[in-house]
Amino acid sequence: MQLPIVACALLCTNMALAAPGTAMRRQRAAERLAERRISRASNTLQPVEGELSASSGNDTAHVEYSSNWAGAVLIGSGYKSVTGSIVVPTPKTPSGGSSSKQYSASAWVGIDGDTCQTAILQTGVDFTVQGSKVSFDAWYEWFPDYAYDFSGISIKAGDTITMTVTASSKSAGTAVIENETTGQKVSHSFSGESDALCQTNAEWIVEDYSSGGSLVSFADFGTVQFTGASVNGGTGVSGATIIDIQQSSKVLTDCSTSGSSTVVCEYTG
Repeated sequence: MQLPIVACALLCTNMALAAPGTAMRRQRAAERLAERRISRASNTLQPVEGELSASSGNDTAHVEYSSNWAGAVLIGSGYKSVTGSIVVPTPKTPSGGSSSKQYSASAWVGIDGDTCQTAILQTGVDFTVQGSKVSFDAWYEWFPDYAYDFSGISIKAGDTITMTVTASSKSAGTAVIENETTGQKVSHSFSGESDALCQTNAEWIVEDYSSGGSLVSFADFGTVQFTGASVNGGTGVSGATIIDIQQSSKVLTDCSTSGSSTVVCEYTG
């Protein structure tokens, strides 16, 4: 994307007046934001053909495999609100990975995207690592549109983040993220969306999301635990289908439910 000449001149003048390090950070942030707006996207559940037989921490749950989703999905009807909280993990380079390569994962809550693949209302947090550098982004999305970053909220490893999506209709709703550690809270409202929800899936997911049309290199996220998981303000995760990520015939996660309101996913790859 090319800026108009006047806009570019003003931007360059402002950057010149700032400290060199500040200007460089602003430029990198602007470039990164532009790239995410163009290319970062979640996907609907992508099932893996020829599922493996594997055990799960939840002996009573049905386990399915996907190339991009790990977590728990409720399948029913009338799902209008989904909530869950996580403690932000510190992402790591996977065993055998390169310190010069970037690895990412995302934790989110959402409505639809499994048995209903026309749309997903979702919000969550991306965590990325490259060498010794880690970064975090809070975002919202009405799939199949791309994800957009929230502004006005900062996130670091160890923060407790509560994520909520609410569908006021099948074409409108809100996404809210609150950093319980800092007190910061951001939201986005959707309306008149052309891709309608079915309101038949409720999810708590760790995802290997897409960038530039392909899955990103999946980060070792350690453990992500969704607590306070609820649907429509009450129903929890009892009876949910458990999903684990399987890529190149290798299972990379181990997810389970605990009680009626907790989903736990561990990286095992």
